[in-house]
Amino acid sequence: MAGRGAGPDFVEALARGLDVLACFDADHRTMSLTEVAAAAGLARPTARRLLLTLEELGFVRSSGGLFQLTPRVLTLGTAYVSSLGLWDIARPHLEALVARTGESSSMAQLDGSDIVYVARVSVPKLIALRVEIGTRFPAVQTSQGKVLLAALSPAELEATLALPSRAGLPAYIGRSAEQLRDELTEVRARGWALADEELAPGVRSVAVPVRDATGAVRAAMNVTVHAAETSVERLLGEHLPLLLRTAGDVSAEWALWQSRPHVEVPRRGDATA
Repeated sequence: MAGRGAGPDFVEALARGLDVLACFDADHRTMSLTEVAAAAGLARPTARRLLLTLEELGFVRSSGGLFQLTPRVLTLGTAYVSSLGLWDIARPHLEALVARTGESSSMAQLDGSDIVYVARVSVPKLIALRVEIGTRFPAVQTSQGKVLLAALSPAELEATLALPSRAGLPAYIGRSAEQLRDELTEVRARGWALADEELAPGVRSVAVPVRDATGAVRAAMNVTVHAAETSVERLLGEHLPLLLRTAGDVSAEWALWQSRPHVEVPRRGDATA
């Protein structure tokens, strides 16, 4: 993973530290030094120094020769979500939507060719994939990803689709590039996207855009169901209208939040003052 920076200001040590944090996931909650070094593509002495630094900073803990993340890592992601103001606005609406549909609902944003979950209200369901805040999936296989890809310009879409997924899933061969572009054109025109067991067997979802104060699509909101329990007809006929209304309400409130009369100024004596 090292050596990918091209700019003169690229800090390789920082990149390696982030690589170490990214090694841990639901399937690798605890890892040995050797496992971390192999997963991050680092020499053992380098991985050891990084792990000990992260431990001193409170992002990693060790016991019996094994390392694991601490809850402090959450601050790295929640700071981003909180800075948007989106979660505080979306939460009551997501909760109300889930109460009415009886199904899980999430919000995601585009990160390269993947989507990353930034908000979620869930109900217990036997669905093949585990989803948490920070989970990423290839955008082309998800309803939320299709909504976000459809909002890109042709040049942005081409550049995005050329990026490799970092979701750690097998390569997806579901449609040709031409078929995907045709589908995204349809998604853009109708304002919603469907993913019918494209991400995993039994996982069916519909998604719609969430817009900021300028009208730009900044996130996507979905309703996810189990295919054996909920037909496409019911998903689109019953849940989609509620989802569209919810996303519209969130977008409107987010626009108001962004236009609030609030400005932060440097403290007296700060170098930037």
